[in-house]
Amino acid sequence: MLPVAPAVARGLLASCDIVSHAHQVLGKHGEDLACRELERRGYAIVARRYRRRGGEIDIIARDGETVVFVEVKAREDHAYGAGADAITAFKRRRLALIARDYLVRHHPAGCRCRFDVVSIQFDTGRPVVELFQNAFDA
Repeated sequence: MLPVAPAVARGLLASCDIVSHAHQVLGKHGEDLACRELERRGYAIVARRYRRRGGEIDIIARDGETVVFVEVKAREDHAYGAGADAITAFKRRRLALIARDYLVRHHPAGCRCRFDVVSIQFDTGRPVVELFQNAFDA
């Protein structure tokens, strides 16, 4: 195998950084749209990007007396399927663990909660925002 010239390697890393940055920008824009949609529907946004060891919850909101943990999936196209389809069993378990941590730290026992998913597709001129309430059990 031939060694890769440092300039070539830097070029590859730079393109990866650009893709990563574009992904972050898309995710942030998706979360902003999701918050607006949730507020339009009467939710109160409590926290964004709640990070704990093992991951993060995109949005934590209240819908009346219910604490809602929201996963946002933004997609530029359907190449990898719809955003809501990307919530695997592994991801659901991880979200449940982080949600449990949040509830222990911030709410008394017996608090009602649920998991919603906001899917956003950007491939049609205007973003299409879909809300899936009580998308999965934990």
